[in-house]
Amino acid sequence: MLLRWEQKDLAEASGVSLPSIKRLETQPGALGAQERTIEALVAALEKAGVEFIPENGGGAGVRLAKRAKHK
Repeated sequence: MLLRWEQKDLAEASGVSLPSIKRLETQPGALGAQERTIEALVAALEKAGVEFIPENGGGAGVRLAKRAKHK
């Protein structure tokens, strides 16, 4: 758990309903959602510091973005 968020936290941050998030998490495979729903989820996660990593031979993934150090 990168962010230590619960489903309700993602719902609040993304504007996607809690029942929709619960439904999406129970379905295996690629997200079965409208493009605008996926975009809202991705945007909320990126704003919170999650970086999506493209497939580079080892598979796609996520990590926390490095935070700038204050001097």
